[in-house]
Amino acid sequence: MDIIKERKELTEKDRYKLEFGLKCKLSHKIMAEQLGVHVKTVRREIQRGMVELKDYQLRLQRVYSAYYAQERHNENVSRRGRKPTYSKHGELIKHIRVKLRDKYSPDAIIGRLRYEGETTVCTKTVYNWLERGYIKDFEMKRKRRKVAMRKVSYKNPTAKRIDSRPKEADERQAGHWEMDLVVSGAGKAGSLLVFTERASRSELIYLLPDKKQTSVLAVFDRLERRHKGRFKEIFKTITCDNGSEFLNDIDLERSILGDGKRTAVYYAHPYSSWERGSNENANKLIRKFIKKGEDISKLPVAYIKRIEKWINNYPRRIFGYRTANEARNA
Repeated sequence: MDIIKERKELTEKDRYKLEFGLKCKLSHKIMAEQLGVHVKTVRREIQRGMVELKDYQLRLQRVYSAYYAQERHNENVSRRGRKPTYSKHGELIKHIRVKLRDKYSPDAIIGRLRYEGETTVCTKTVYNWLERGYIKDFEMKRKRRKVAMRKVSYKNPTAKRIDSRPKEADERQAGHWEMDLVVSGAGKAGSLLVFTERASRSELIYLLPDKKQTSVLAVFDRLERRHKGRFKEIFKTITCDNGSEFLNDIDLERSILGDGKRTAVYYAHPYSSWERGSNENANKLIRKFIKKGEDISKLPVAYIKRIEKWINNYPRRIFGYRTANEARNA
């Protein structure tokens, strides 16, 4: 159980009552009722407090001594360590378990509670509880991160590098996005096209049947038809990596509803994922639900949209543990 029930400890006065009761030959059960403890507590106490004393005929006999028992108790108490904090946080631990099942990190759980005005423990305490096994069914998993080097394309003469991106995008003003592709395992075609807004960390996720440029372009066209003239306002710039699926920046930028451009696409430097840090962090959240090597093409669209909703309602430390939805609407 998560909540550890504390049993009553006998006081010095209780021990002298016990000694008197034994001299009066009272049963253990009657003495336990008088002291308000379980009969096993009385039996254990008697065993711990037994000493050898001489009677008036100088014969050794074993008797219970309240004085000796109290001295031994005081010595044991002095050697005790600090009482575990988890023992008085049963309701909090229940809440933590629920949120851990919902794939929240300990930091997000505790940070969100503080944002909502709750008095709680620190994040390090929760990690300590996990490491020591105090929160049942969960344990700390330390994995060595494997970085997969993705094939990039250098053959894009019209590409605009991230260095020329507008200052507003660098300052994380609204309307500037990062874009990436989350792919299936080797030999599996399905993928996810992921957009992350730099300002609010809002997430848009679209299921693609493959990793082709035409599939990425189809999502752009669908979004522009949906938002019409507001597309330029919502997607002012989009920054992506140099993957071959994003190579056709001319078509990605070109509006299908009229002359001119619908957005501006910029490319990070090869093998520089930190230049799209918001995107990379969002991809880690997606991987809580979709493991590497999984066939994304077999996942239903409704499941992908549930992941999107979860990410947009996940507490973020950078926003004082508000969610992306709350940050966007602030």
